[in-house]
Amino acid sequence: MPASAWLIVFFLLPLVFVFTASFLTRGAGGMPVAPVTLEQYDRTFDVFGPVIWRTLGFALLTTALCLAVGYPTALFIARRRRPTVRMLLLFLVLLPFWTNFLVRTYALITIVQREGLLNQLLLRVGAITEPVQMLFTQGAVVLGLVYGYLPFMVLPIYAAVERLDRRYVEAAHDLGANDWRAFWRVVWPLTLPGVVAGSMLVFIPAVGAFVTPDLMGGTRGLMIGNLVQSQFGGRGNVPLGSAISMVLLAFVFVGVLVYTRFGEQDR
Repeated sequence: MPASAWLIVFFLLPLVFVFTASFLTRGAGGMPVAPVTLEQYDRTFDVFGPVIWRTLGFALLTTALCLAVGYPTALFIARRRRPTVRMLLLFLVLLPFWTNFLVRTYALITIVQREGLLNQLLLRVGAITEPVQMLFTQGAVVLGLVYGYLPFMVLPIYAAVERLDRRYVEAAHDLGANDWRAFWRVVWPLTLPGVVAGSMLVFIPAVGAFVTPDLMGGTRGLMIGNLVQSQFGGRGNVPLGSAISMVLLAFVFVGVLVYTRFGEQDR
């Protein structure tokens, strides 16, 4: 009963308010008023359509890069035989969570800004002749998202690899499979649930991110989360922000459905 009351008061009722407000008209101060209209949804897709597709592209690219980096990392950690080494490496993966996300974002900004550490290093080794503009670009947004959400990919994959019975790999080698074929026919299918779980844990928050795009992308990194934040703040447009929020929620819901369907097939 307490859990149900918590969900109703702090999740279901606000969601009903946002859903209802998305069909209303903007009134004084940006508040929703009658009459009922679909104008906010039309404006969401007509005006902010490019932002929606950009957000999906950023989220998918972030997920793919986290997978490309996180899977080998998780595999490397899980194959360490000494438990103390594994625990140390996992500790290093989790260590960034001990620092506030906003502080970590500002730390990354000091590295990639025009006069930052990365440009200074490239200048000293002669790789570039003048500082490169890395900050306030779409690449900086993706870099910030990967940096922030990479542990969410590593940990589920590590758990899947840790549960893997190594005798299956040995059997594949005994049957004539090389390392590459054993990986694709044995290791990858058995660790795929961890890959899907990690992908959802990265994709869902990446779709709704607004701090990283705002600080590292500026106007070039505008995403759905920034639109929602701007419409609900100051004298914005609450009905429009609600419509954008419902579109964002639909993306998240589709991701959860994919994960749930995969989980049922896996069982």
